[in-house]
Amino acid sequence: MALPLLSERDLAFMLYELFDAEELGERTRYADHNRESFDAAINTARRIAEKYFLPFRQKVDTHQPAFDGERVHSIPEIKRALDAVIDAGLVSPTADYDAGGMQLPAIVATVANAWLWAAGSTTLGYIALTNANANLIAAHGSAAQVEKWVLPQRAGRFAGTMAMTEPGAGSGLGDLATTAVKQADGSYKVTGNKIFISGGDHELNENIVHLVLARVKGAPQGVKGISLFIVPKVLVNDDGSLGDRNDVALAGLFHKMGGRGQTSTSLNFGENGGATGYLVGEENKGLFYMFHMMNEARIMVGTSAATTALTGYQYSLDYARERPQGRLPSSKDPLSAPVNIIEHADIKRMLLAQKSYSEGAYTLCLLGTQLADDEKSAATQEERDYAHLLLDFLTPMIKTWPSEYGPKANSYAIQVMGGHGYINEHPVEMFYRDNRLNPIHEGTTGIQSLDLLSRKVPMNNLAGYKAILGEFEKTIAIAKSQAELSVYAEELQRAIEVLKSTTEILLAAMVEKNIDLALSNSVKYLELFGNVVVAWLWLKQGIVAVLALKETPHDADQKFYRGKLQALKYSFEAKFTITFPCFFKSLFSWLVILLSQK
Repeated sequence: MALPLLSERDLAFMLYELFDAEELGERTRYADHNRESFDAAINTARRIAEKYFLPFRQKVDTHQPAFDGERVHSIPEIKRALDAVIDAGLVSPTADYDAGGMQLPAIVATVANAWLWAAGSTTLGYIALTNANANLIAAHGSAAQVEKWVLPQRAGRFAGTMAMTEPGAGSGLGDLATTAVKQADGSYKVTGNKIFISGGDHELNENIVHLVLARVKGAPQGVKGISLFIVPKVLVNDDGSLGDRNDVALAGLFHKMGGRGQTSTSLNFGENGGATGYLVGEENKGLFYMFHMMNEARIMVGTSAATTALTGYQYSLDYARERPQGRLPSSKDPLSAPVNIIEHADIKRMLLAQKSYSEGAYTLCLLGTQLADDEKSAATQEERDYAHLLLDFLTPMIKTWPSEYGPKANSYAIQVMGGHGYINEHPVEMFYRDNRLNPIHEGTTGIQSLDLLSRKVPMNNLAGYKAILGEFEKTIAIAKSQAELSVYAEELQRAIEVLKSTTEILLAAMVEKNIDLALSNSVKYLELFGNVVVAWLWLKQGIVAVLALKETPHDADQKFYRGKLQALKYSFEAKFTITFPCFFKSLFSWLVILLSQK
């Protein structure tokens, strides 16, 4: 059977019809670009994906990296494919021209990368983390550090990682034990152990630049005493040439249930006196700097989850169209030909669920990248500040909603394919295993929910919370003017009222009652808020589809837009309508009872 990756039509819909990316070409930063150059970058990524990554997608999963005690061994196809990405200039496509980038809008780069992620799975993590590492140093490092560490990463010579987690300090970074001692020359000696470091060692690049969180000797305990250091695998001379091997050793590899395209490592820093590190910015501000990379990585994780869901949906949809099996219940003739399984009601249900979850999740991620573009390039400071406010508020949901609902979509893909879904001759079981890691990556669902409820909602006098509510109201007003959408606008309005009531009770409980008890509801609150946001985005897609149908498009586009409206209907009637009035209103009542007892 064919091996579909993504729907080119759907990506174009999101990019150009829903988010109007062509408008970005009118901004100063993107003045050299237009739809033609955007499509050229996207098509280049698609060709690389299909030529270099897709042929070895299964092999990556069945041939995990191995460590022989001295070096890491990966299948050779990985390096050839990553080199093709580097040669195409797609390592840091959003970076400035003079830094080796294409100066593409983030939303366009995200769509281009979708093809690479769909074909290459977690192998693309090497490049994604390198780009995020370079972005952090560019934002907070010195000019000399940018020259020495960022430019080689942009060029693809060096790779980059983020090294935070320790055996005794995962999400609780305040307990990290890695230490740094300042030297006479201004460098530091870093000593400690980091685990679960993605891309922490390999032979794919000349060097690896680790961004390491550590505590300078004598610094305050807790998160206020954390600093950030550049600790390379190989030291670099002043002329840019490679020097001696740094005191960074690979202690071993972890082998995960999925995500096998990228190494997961345990690293020892300072087995022989201390690894040489270079302070980024000021001492004791490391966690603040690292959040630059973590937030970018959180959006990356959400986007990876959504893309994997989209890919599983396309694969199972194609299978359902071609696989004959059984007859409809209405058929009374046992000699009639079997129908393709896409005709069966339960298959339709599962395909619609995948479409709802995956396209809703990807729209949320593209919204995040659009806000990132606006934060950098919108015409006025007020617009840039507003984009930052919304993006900061939505980041926990951009990371979490796709990470939770992406695996659900992939589970449906397996179920659609029946016995064929559970064998590795088809990739959907791999998609599920790859995607199941994402609720843990870059802060678990629980961590993200605490961030949303205890920090993002109340901060700045509820500024982000009020801003997103305002965006909901704008869309509802437009949808109410369209007869086909008014019922969904009203349903969303009711859901928002549940959200508001629940928010008020939880915020009051954190102050007046037991904060630990109140925050025990944070994951359900995040789910509620995420469902409202995704319902809002489906309503926005519905508006575009309804208006497009009024222009009497050709037959293929009519079917496409009607498909969007059918997914919108499913999202509200089979998913969100059940979720909002039943589950969350019962949750709301339970909260009232429980918190009133404390």
